[in-house]
Amino acid sequence: MATVTSRTGPQEADGPHSWVEQVGSVPATARYPDVDSLLAGFRALAARHPRLITEHRIGTSRLGEPLLCFTVSEHEEGLPEPTRSGAGGEDYVIVGGVHPNEPVGGVTILHLATRLCEDTALRERFGAAWHLVPCSDPDGARLNEGWFGDPEDKYLYGRHFYRPRGEEQVEWTFPFAYRDAYFDEVLPETLALMRLLDSTKPRFLTTLHNCEAGGAYYYLNRPAPALYPQLTAIPAAAGIPLATGEPEAAHTPLYAPGIHGAIDMRAAYDYLESHGGDPAAVLAGASSCAYAEPYGTFYFVAEVPQWTHPDAADDSPVPESYREVLRRRAAQLRESGAFLEHILENAAPHLTIASPFLRAARSFVPGLRGLSETETSRADSLSERPATVAERYSCLQSGHSLRMRFGGMLLRALEAETVAGTAPREVRALQRTLLERYDAWAAEAAPVMGNSLPIATLSGMQYAALLAAADHARTERPPSESSERRTGRKPR
Repeated sequence: MATVTSRTGPQEADGPHSWVEQVGSVPATARYPDVDSLLAGFRALAARHPRLITEHRIGTSRLGEPLLCFTVSEHEEGLPEPTRSGAGGEDYVIVGGVHPNEPVGGVTILHLATRLCEDTALRERFGAAWHLVPCSDPDGARLNEGWFGDPEDKYLYGRHFYRPRGEEQVEWTFPFAYRDAYFDEVLPETLALMRLLDSTKPRFLTTLHNCEAGGAYYYLNRPAPALYPQLTAIPAAAGIPLATGEPEAAHTPLYAPGIHGAIDMRAAYDYLESHGGDPAAVLAGASSCAYAEPYGTFYFVAEVPQWTHPDAADDSPVPESYREVLRRRAAQLRESGAFLEHILENAAPHLTIASPFLRAARSFVPGLRGLSETETSRADSLSERPATVAERYSCLQSGHSLRMRFGGMLLRALEAETVAGTAPREVRALQRTLLERYDAWAAEAAPVMGNSLPIATLSGMQYAALLAAADHARTERPPSESSERRTGRKPR
């Protein structure tokens, strides 16, 4: 069998390959790149490797920012499009910044582009074009840049946090129709990704995410047992626990510890409805995973935590039952939501600036009450069993995280009024009240969120896992069953 040679020594070109050693390949950095720095890094790389990397504009953001894709592939210098080394459906698509508060992927995607340009063996192993979108939501990313320079500071993170409401999230505004839910208000950024996916019909797709605290975990759109040993070994090599507690989305299938099926909005709809919710009023669109499904694309996400805690991987039992843990989280969400709703309702008559922070707060704050009701219903439906340390931790941590996120954005909405000079004394008083409560919440959250991790460690874990999953997709063939049944959309 043919071999290729890389920095890690000879490897079988078509055989199993361990990507664990790539965990340590990312250079150290003390800050996340802002939008301008990230794009400048890609353009500098393209200038050094004009025969390998080309820049394409794939769309425009809502505020007029160019949406750029950098394609790494062998091509003739000066030609506007790369000459694909593989047939249609062979390419790889990597999308950064789909959630603007998750910047680890910016480091990862630039490192990936650099290694693809500098390592001939790496390019030859995959043999097709890589389409890299550094930041798919530059408007939102700019609203988080206040904490990018000091990511270890949890308080700074919360006070400069921004995440768009569901209808404004690039990753959750792909077309969706299921039962009483219908969504077609596709964002310009989402449309740009739709066109990219339609034109490449990729073999592999990953959107780059990170979580806040606890341990690492993964999403895959179909089982891949051969991949699981590497996905388990990679975070261990990085010193990051594998999250085995309460999942981010309770309706996702569990393939292996820390490895979940991809979030499916139809499953989310059924889950919310089964617990008394109104899913058509809560859900927005589908994801890039669902949109790419008709092409047989293997979809993968590696979620890496900015802060880590040993409890995230502790599966030993605790005296508290799982039902009690869920009820305790529901109570915390209910209490936090009631306080934030009180602030928002009393400030609303005096607010004059329709900022993205206010739009997000108006969407997320009432959602805390709904989430509390769903968790209470779920707890009531479960049989008694002890909770694990990991489950107790993840439930407790998520409660802290949500109130810090949404409280921080509501504070930014009120501060927009005070900075603009439009805030009457009622708004200033509410801002002081919220800030006092927020500071107390921050003090309570600090030990639960855990210890910060070096950016290079987080990106290194994500990079190694991305390559392992892409390598799996390189030889895997999609299941024979048509995906039209799952998506309601035929391949183009």
